[in-house]
Amino acid sequence: MVAVSTKKDIRRLSLLEIASVFKELGEPKFRANQVWEWLWKKGARSFEEMTNLSKTLREQLESQFTIQAIQEDKVQRSHDGTIKTRFRLHDGHLIESVLIPVPEDKRFTVCVSSQVGCSLTCKFCATGQMKRVRNLDAAEIYDQVVQVNRQSEETFGHPLTNIVYMGMGEPLLAYSNVLASIERITAEDGLGMSPRRITVSTAGIAKMISKLADDNVKFNLALSLHAADDEKRNEIMPINEQNSLDILMDSIAYFYRKTRNRISFEYIAFQNFNDSIVDAAKLAKLCQRFPVRVNIIEYNPVEGVSFHKSSADQIDRFAQFLVDEGVMVTVRRSRGKDIDAACGQLANKE
Repeated sequence: MVAVSTKKDIRRLSLLEIASVFKELGEPKFRANQVWEWLWKKGARSFEEMTNLSKTLREQLESQFTIQAIQEDKVQRSHDGTIKTRFRLHDGHLIESVLIPVPEDKRFTVCVSSQVGCSLTCKFCATGQMKRVRNLDAAEIYDQVVQVNRQSEETFGHPLTNIVYMGMGEPLLAYSNVLASIERITAEDGLGMSPRRITVSTAGIAKMISKLADDNVKFNLALSLHAADDEKRNEIMPINEQNSLDILMDSIAYFYRKTRNRISFEYIAFQNFNDSIVDAAKLAKLCQRFPVRVNIIEYNPVEGVSFHKSSADQIDRFAQFLVDEGVMVTVRRSRGKDIDAACGQLANKE
């Protein structure tokens, strides 16, 4: 049984609210800015780290508030350089994040989780076999970026260059917390990362994609597509029954018209299911309404799931058909599969 603190996480307060706390303590207003910088620019995990505050003031803050930073629980390293980290949350739940290094391209990407578990039950995904417990709050998502960035700098001597919300959970079902985390990650008084280096992936919730457009977000959007007709997509992704491809494409077209942000389709190639030239032709048709890049992904085995990955030759034929149709295509060979860190494998297996 995990003892959960009854004190409020100070990171749930706005800067104005923190300023109000200091006013009650009889402290000058600039103290709030100092604490804010420690929390969101320096990623402080305790009040003790805030060395430009007096010891007495740190003790006063400690008596009223807590910082519910995520804790590293287990680290696994793949032979290809990928690093998967399991984090323990303040209430004892576990999540996973993945650092994907491509040193030759100076590209260091973190794949972050947005929920404990997932409610969407996609048939090919390990996380989909778990139940959704709760959404992560903005600070828990932010913490993944801060801690994996430190890991990247210590291991590879290079900070993170990209963030993808493609870990455990459906980001658009944790909408407000995901957007709040991105605000802190991109803000000048936060981590200061460009939103153009952030991609949020969704299994396809049309009304929330339209909301992203109305909220004029600056980050990129990825649709986990995986099938180019409703019959096949219904079979592997139950969310499609309420969000058909016609409805989804309308919402993404609206998103593109409003934001002009980059869009990609994630497409896992399953042997003898969605990897034929007929499937490729249907996919090419879906790519005609707005600029989109298709990322073809090798399937990664998941225990208890009967799908198999397409052969490399078949994937290349599929990709070449799309290229010939004028579609931008990237074939992504899986990384980290030996530590269950590849696409669709995150599940806190132990």
